[in-house]
Amino acid sequence: MNWFKRNIKNIKTPTSQKKEAPDGMWHKTPNGAIVHIRELKNNSYVSPEDDFHFRIGSNEYFEILFDNNFYKELDENLSSSDPLNFKDRKSYKNRLSASKKTTGLKDAIRTGVGKINGLSIVICCMDFGFIGGSMGSVVGEKISRAIDYSLKKKFPILIISKSGGARMMESTYSLMQMAKTSAKISLLSNEKIPYISLMTDPTTGGVSASFAMLGDFNIAEPNSLIGFAGPRVIKETIGSNLPKGFQKSEFLLENGFLDFIVDRRNLKNKIYKLLSLLKD
Repeated sequence: MNWFKRNIKNIKTPTSQKKEAPDGMWHKTPNGAIVHIRELKNNSYVSPEDDFHFRIGSNEYFEILFDNNFYKELDENLSSSDPLNFKDRKSYKNRLSASKKTTGLKDAIRTGVGKINGLSIVICCMDFGFIGGSMGSVVGEKISRAIDYSLKKKFPILIISKSGGARMMESTYSLMQMAKTSAKISLLSNEKIPYISLMTDPTTGGVSASFAMLGDFNIAEPNSLIGFAGPRVIKETIGSNLPKGFQKSEFLLENGFLDFIVDRRNLKNKIYKLLSLLKD
């Protein structure tokens, strides 16, 4: 401390020449823990101090799960159109264009095939950054095509959900994806091909009401919001207070809606062990 006091006087850098820390370098958890992005990346984007799971996208999940981050992306050029010429505060076309620009994605899901500890697998991963991970016609189509690929190759499939629900800008086109994906999943069951559904924060609306809850194994990350309507809407509808932790993954596990909760740092090995058991 004495050394610091003596030497602080020798710092003479003018304010105009001082450099700000780049945006996104440090991240703060809801509990107040501050983590450097380098440490987060090395820890599967989980705070080592309080185990808070930061929201991440398909790039990060693919890097965590696929061996050596090596995979073949499926249907990467599919992107949404605007069949209804929808417009609210801004046009749907402009929303799509803005989301593509800010995220570098074509839509709210990416699909790929690769290996987890040597076992072949198809992974579909939603991106919340693209219009809240909403499910439109492209999301449904890419999941359907990924299932077709899984059926053809006899590979197990993992779908990682992170979504606010159906995409209202596509109306019925979006709602149709619930039935479409559910019907496709039944084909996996008929062929006895494993389907694992991983629900992350948040998994809500039409996604939770369709493919997200139809896994042979329904699993979730810690403290994830999972449900159809949000807690506020439900509370106002029924006119009474909700149980503590309502719609969090721990609450769902306790009440039988989930098979288990998995820490993201252990996700790859958990998936591998599960698929190894099913393979045997």
